[in-house]
Amino acid sequence: MNKGTMLEGKVAVITGSGRGIGRDIALQMAAQGAKIVINDIGASVSGEGSDASPGQQVVDEIKAGGGEAALSTDSVSDWKAANRIIQCAADTFGRIDIVVNNAGILRDRLFFNMSIEEWHAVIDVHLHGTFYVSRAAAPHFKTQQSGAYVHMTSTSGLIGNLGQANYGAAKLGIVALSRSIAGDMKRYNVRSNCISPFAWSRMIGSIPTETPEQQARVEKLKKLDTAQIAPVAAFLASDAAADVTAQIFAVRGNEIFLMSQPRPVRGMHTSEGWTPETIAERVLPAMKPNFFPLESSNIVFSWDPV
Repeated sequence: MNKGTMLEGKVAVITGSGRGIGRDIALQMAAQGAKIVINDIGASVSGEGSDASPGQQVVDEIKAGGGEAALSTDSVSDWKAANRIIQCAADTFGRIDIVVNNAGILRDRLFFNMSIEEWHAVIDVHLHGTFYVSRAAAPHFKTQQSGAYVHMTSTSGLIGNLGQANYGAAKLGIVALSRSIAGDMKRYNVRSNCISPFAWSRMIGSIPTETPEQQARVEKLKKLDTAQIAPVAAFLASDAAADVTAQIFAVRGNEIFLMSQPRPVRGMHTSEGWTPETIAERVLPAMKPNFFPLESSNIVFSWDPV
């Protein structure tokens, strides 16, 4: 990996960085000069168990390359533990400049079979965890009048995928959270952006392949390296992205996409006010050509990755 200085002097907390995308982001940011807090509880893909060794291995790898790193094994899904993650950066390196909310689990199940526990487990890690860690860092960012958040979203929320109601809801919620953070903290020179990654990882490897759509999606992801996500995260965390906030980027192999965000597509009005009948008679025919189809991400991204 090429050495750089885009993040020289900055301190980054990267959640879920013991393996996969988080690990590659940590290595990339360390190579760009950042001091890194590796946060990972070492759980299974479904969020069970704990093991400090994956995170410690990344810490050792960064140190072996001449960088600085510390390990946090606290869970993002607990408010007090999330504060300890941020405090680890402050205590070890004296500040916090970058938060990458990458930690995640999967509990895939078709909606009509999804249990309450499967719903809560995924929401707790992805959506609550992103809020907790971001909120814990906010006072530090306000005080120093600077900071960058990078959150991981997914086309499961932006577009849709089968069997991921919990994951998709959490990931689209993160987009709204990121935009709110960007608006509320703009006055403090704090930025907040999302990345929607396409990559073959341990977590993606657990996606069920029971339907042709799921099989096609997973086969394409197998070709994609988690390391291809890292340069975008490092850029968004750097001062080179000082004017970039409230955006969503999809990263797919060597492709980078700026994703659209909801805006009015078509409007109608009447001075008499609407009734159910006039909506059916006038609004539906006018707006139906602009309806968005019910698609999954493998249909929208139908071509082979570059």
